[in-house]
Amino acid sequence: KIQVGDTYSQKVKFHQKQIDTFAEISGDCNPLHINPEYAAKTPFGKPIVHCFFAGAVFSKVFGTEWPGEGTIYMYQDMTFRAPVFVEQDYVAKFLVEEVNPEKHRGLIKCTLEDAEGHVLMEGHAKLKHTEKF
Repeated sequence: KIQVGDTYSQKVKFHQKQIDTFAEISGDCNPLHINPEYAAKTPFGKPIVHCFFAGAVFSKVFGTEWPGEGTIYMYQDMTFRAPVFVEQDYVAKFLVEEVNPEKHRGLIKCTLEDAEGHVLMEGHAKLKHTEKF
């Protein structure tokens, strides 16, 4: 069973092809994400990953790896603190802050960090899993 204090991490890298596909699917075709010439003229200097695409790593981990299949994703908040760039290494980190075994629920702190450990995104997720919590 997953307990308070348990952690999990997942390495992640975002590729421009993924960003272009997300722009097409979501309809968010802001040139800041898909046009290098446009993005070069912004304060970021190059294209940035859509925040909600970067945050999708949390959903991927919860639904497929930890806790995994059977997870019901009940809630997520996210704060976007700094840009996420394509073709750079990141780590999604997870920390269990609360567990309610009677309701089979857990509150998980989620962060996305760069290679130097700077937090670029952070938030909390509430999950339900009848076997893992």
